[in-house]
Amino acid sequence: MLLLSNKQSHNVRQTEFHINSRSQYFPDNLSVCWNRRASVWSESRLHIRPVLFLLLFPVLFLFLFLFLFLFLFQTPMKKTKALIGDLGATFVNSFTVTPLCCPSRSSILTGQYPHNHEVRNNSLSGNCSSSLWQKGPETAAFPVYLNKLKYQTFFAGKYLNQYGKKEVGDVGHVPPGWDQWHALVGNSQYYNYSLSVNGKEEKHGDRYEDDYLTDLILNRSLVFLDNRSPQHPFFLMLSPPAPHSPWTAAPQYQKQFDDVKAPRDGSFNKAGKDKHWLLRQPVSPMPNSSVSFLDDAYRRRWQTLLSVDDMVEALVKKLDAIKELNNTYVFYTSDNGYHTGQFSLPIDKRQLYEFDIRTPLLVRGPGIKANQTLQAPVLNIDLAPTFLDIAGTNLSALNLDGQSFLSQMAPSLRNGTARPFFLIEYTGEGHPTPDPSCPKLGPGLSQCFPDCVCEDAFNNTYACVRTLDATHNLQYCEFADSESFVEVYDLAADPHQLENIVKKVDPAVLQAMNQRLIKLQSSRYRCVLTSRDSTPGAVIGRRFASFPYELKIGFFFF
Repeated sequence: MLLLSNKQSHNVRQTEFHINSRSQYFPDNLSVCWNRRASVWSESRLHIRPVLFLLLFPVLFLFLFLFLFLFLFQTPMKKTKALIGDLGATFVNSFTVTPLCCPSRSSILTGQYPHNHEVRNNSLSGNCSSSLWQKGPETAAFPVYLNKLKYQTFFAGKYLNQYGKKEVGDVGHVPPGWDQWHALVGNSQYYNYSLSVNGKEEKHGDRYEDDYLTDLILNRSLVFLDNRSPQHPFFLMLSPPAPHSPWTAAPQYQKQFDDVKAPRDGSFNKAGKDKHWLLRQPVSPMPNSSVSFLDDAYRRRWQTLLSVDDMVEALVKKLDAIKELNNTYVFYTSDNGYHTGQFSLPIDKRQLYEFDIRTPLLVRGPGIKANQTLQAPVLNIDLAPTFLDIAGTNLSALNLDGQSFLSQMAPSLRNGTARPFFLIEYTGEGHPTPDPSCPKLGPGLSQCFPDCVCEDAFNNTYACVRTLDATHNLQYCEFADSESFVEVYDLAADPHQLENIVKKVDPAVLQAMNQRLIKLQSSRYRCVLTSRDSTPGAVIGRRFASFPYELKIGFFFF
């Protein structure tokens, strides 16, 4: 949850987004540059104190075709819908650029694609909170710039999966830009965890009143709001563990939703035919043990979110009590999607499909009209530029792949256009030795459960062009594997991505998509090379030459 407040009035810099592209979807000259030109200024002033408040949740399942049913009507987040969504903007086409915790969070912090910030997975060797990250991208994350603008900054909850490891600074490492720091050491826990509290370790046990992490994050954020200086703006980023495993609900909510099951949507329990080999390996239909496992996980995830719903309500009430609610931008989102049974994959993320790359995004704040449903695509790399845009930062001087979406939700404050296509990229993970519980599967696999269904592999490494505008709803993906596998989907005709149409598409179209993908993956901060690519034919796998991992057959699950 993000709050941005400013005591003084700010000049508002208006900007235009110019996309240099042909009107046709498959242009011969692939010329794309996300150019933020600072040629238009507004003399008007925001007579508000713009506060930023971000609620960030791990692996929050929000599948497109269940959005209206699950989130707007049947959802554990009823208070959140009423207090943020109904009073602001709901983005129904919000995406992560990579469907895994640490690289996605790194993209949120930097506004960059993974190939630019170089965080590839959840391990230290994959640069998750590594020394390379700390010395490089972390020093230019958005809190650094907010802090330079005299924002009082507060963080509480999960930061990055490897944060707090002894070999990379231990709990004494406090990322630059944060005034108050209450970060979880390691991955999501609800009890029996350690925090870095402004660089000092604080251990917690299993007493609900003192240690339940979601409530602790709320309580400390309320103290921060009470003790803030009224002379300066403030920013809060809250990252509770819910609904991540181990799915430990608060005592009062552990018997809720007894009749709730995972949605049985169009791809639930369907075979992943004509897809990458990883999707072809699960047994379909799933055994009853897998279905029971995923239903239980789904139900327990909902239970954990009830405490988050309480958190949102308490924070909104506090903002109202301190007379800051009308000056506050509140963002609710997640780092990636999640699947529960789609294509017979029991539970996880990491895949290129809609259920893993779509995320929720609700925003309320000054200049945002109530009850808006916005269709234009927004990415997690757009969050940092939007925060900094609201704060008054000159974005043209920063290394950003994302663009501010303030113009979409508050057109009275900004001019702008939406992007017609974007990049999704992921680097697969696996273990070099066989999983002892699934020895027949061989090396390169990890966490293949339940029933030895594996959800990731060293060669589950892919990059996709996702196109979404008024006339096209397409996805083109290439894998870095021995098959040079390609998947193509027309989501307008096939919203559940049941049929890979790569063999039905004109080869000239595939070549154009391949060239567009190469340019996106070779881009450095917004701009894609504008010269015509002179190499005929497909160049499968060319973009993966810089990946630091040997690409093997294997799996990984998290």
